Amino acid sequence: MILKWLFDRTAAAVGLLLLWPVFLIVAILVKVKMPGGPVFFVQKRVGLDGRLFNCHKFRTMTVRHNGSTVSVAGDRRITPLGATLRHYKLDELPGLWDVLVGNMSFVGPRPDVPGYADKLEGEDREVLCLRPGITGPATLKYRLEDEMIAEYINSMKTVEARRSNGVPTELTDEQLAVWYNDNVLYPDKVRINRYYLHHYSFVKDIQMILCTVLGRRMEYGGEVI
Repeated sequence: MILKWLFDRTAAAVGLLLLWPVFLIVAILVKVKMPGGPVFFVQKRVGLDGRLFNCHKFRTMTVRHNGSTVSVAGDRRITPLGATLRHYKLDELPGLWDVLVGNMSFVGPRPDVPGYADKLEGEDREVLCLRPGITGPATLKYRLEDEMIAEYINSMKTVEARRSNGVPTELTDEQLAVWYNDNVLYPDKVRINRYYLHHYSFVKDIQMILCTVLGRRMEYGGEVI
């Protein structure tokens, strides 16, 4: 994957040089609209071969909050500006720095928080052989993940709906979001990322990047993502 490595470093450097005005505008908006906290959200994530690194994003949540690592559309922790940044993926722009220094790639699995990577077993641990990506097949498929989780919660409001879908009936909405992520979304993401590992294509990487930027879908591995 030498071509991938060279592309990542070159494109990240060019992107940082060209997009610095956007960085400046977003940083000012975060400071003005979300005062009292840092511009950037920095969190330890699991990288290549299971090594931890500092992942950088623009902050989209309130400074003081408690809750799970799974966010939902309409989550009170997410500010109005943060929701806009997330919708247009502008909060991901600082990831260009993570790509430039080699902690991430443009295309790959989303960088997990330590607790999730620790649960990977058997062949699923293959995904740790990949450098985490700003975008990727799983990211494209679940680009509106917050909205999907919110819709799922709304569809599971009744005891009958939960029982018929094998969902524990005693879960709160926040707990249900975590259950849905852990039992449905995350395993599917691991499946897609394992397919990416075994069917790597630089051409597909470029296609995924373009689809991310343009908000388009594409055929990949026999499904539309």
